[in-house]
Amino acid sequence: MSLKQCIRASVYMLLTVLICSCKGAKVVADSSIDERLSAKAVIRTHYQNKTDFKTLRGKLKIDYTNGDDAQSFTVSLRMEKDQGIWISAPFGIVKAYITPDRVSFYNKLENEYFDGNFSYLSQLLGTELDFYSVQNLLLGEAIFDLKKDKYLLSTTDVNYRLTPKTERELFKVLLQIEPKNFKMATQQVSQPAKGRMLQINYKNYQKVGPTVWPNQIFINAMDGTTENTITLEYRNLELNQKLNFPYTIPRGFKEIVLE
Repeated sequence: MSLKQCIRASVYMLLTVLICSCKGAKVVADSSIDERLSAKAVIRTHYQNKTDFKTLRGKLKIDYTNGDDAQSFTVSLRMEKDQGIWISAPFGIVKAYITPDRVSFYNKLENEYFDGNFSYLSQLLGTELDFYSVQNLLLGEAIFDLKKDKYLLSTTDVNYRLTPKTERELFKVLLQIEPKNFKMATQQVSQPAKGRMLQINYKNYQKVGPTVWPNQIFINAMDGTTENTITLEYRNLELNQKLNFPYTIPRGFKEIVLE
């Protein structure tokens, strides 16, 4: 895979798997499973522990492999909760800006851009996405509204395990929630009929001020015989600073059109 292809593939994946964490922050230890809890209690506690913040600024180290090639690079990340997610590769070679009604990015290496709705990200993952599900991935929170469906609860050695009582028509869902802070440990979405699977594992939750954030994330995405793996590590995290989000699509770039 060329450097151009790697950067392009990585930014596409990054649009859907951004998370927040901080190098050097105190890691939160695991707690024990409470066998008395019901599925409703686990879900209720998960929502009670939602991360409360205004803005985020930091660096994100990305290690990317596709089986044949491996690349490592660092991007800048800015986020305003419920308003926008912004990323920029070194020298602004690639920039992306996601808002509740818009997904936009451009790539100076290939002189191309995309500017549209969330159908692009939904097509990449094979499941419906919106800004808030992407944001929840960032926060270690459920990408689906768990209050809309009924779930079965079981346990592993270290996590609560939730599966829908009634499987969704087009895809399957498996969720694991860690017991210390009731944040996500694993989110898995699959489409067996199409050979698609996205699995996101959150590792080493940490305290950042009064809030709890993922420290590391491991992403495995499969589509037929194609497999991509990304490891993310965030550095120099700052919360609740005044931020701007500079973003302008350069003139003369070719638009990426969905087929």
